[in-house]
Amino acid sequence: MKTVLITGASSGIGQQLALDYANQGWQVYACGQNQQRLQQLVMEVAPTAVGNITPLIFDVTDANQTQQVLLQLDVLPELIILNAGTCEYIDDGVIDSGLFKRVFEVNFFGILHCLEAIQDRFTAATHLVFISSSAAYTALPRAEAYGASKAALSYFSNGLAIDLKQKVKAVTLVNPGFVATPLTNKNDFPMPMIVSCEYASDKIRHGIRNQQAEIHFPKKFTLLLKAIALLPIAAQRVIIQQMTRKAS
Repeated sequence: MKTVLITGASSGIGQQLALDYANQGWQVYACGQNQQRLQQLVMEVAPTAVGNITPLIFDVTDANQTQQVLLQLDVLPELIILNAGTCEYIDDGVIDSGLFKRVFEVNFFGILHCLEAIQDRFTAATHLVFISSSAAYTALPRAEAYGASKAALSYFSNGLAIDLKQKVKAVTLVNPGFVATPLTNKNDFPMPMIVSCEYASDKIRHGIRNQQAEIHFPKKFTLLLKAIALLPIAAQRVIIQQMTRKAS
């Protein structure tokens, strides 16, 4: 049986990935802080997939707790999807260092804590997947903390892919656009081309099967941001400002 470990599996993209992999016959280690949601996830699988999800309860921002739980795994799953994430916005450019620390603790250091706990067990079959964001492509207003954390993750994962080329099977970076999740439901602004968790899971699993270096979707949205990112910084600022004004 194929095995996968997914962080942030109690809601959103992580939850959908856990369900889809379990229903496909994988043994899923679903990681999160919310024990009740993870237990509910266990009950939502198809009748043929009963027993395919094992909840692992820990907080990725706690390095010791993360290590204690992950070291209990008898065998490291072949597929590791590091998905746990959070988002907080700033207003009018007012900096709150505590906000930045909270976002980076989950979106960046939480991933480092997981990797630190399992890195000695990597094999030639290990496939690492990092869920970043298309917000890493170019700067967006109010998203200084979130975007910076995802840009850091994107840079880190690309560098790690080079360093681990001879040690693991693949390293994949995922840069979604807007996905309808409990996290994005809190947003107070229009989200163009937003997609469902089911759509996101399909795209991610397809890209993982093909061992893609990068998975990004929906293409009309992500390719637009990629194109903007190729422009001089001054032009990027003008275009993003105009786009966000129209959206609001």
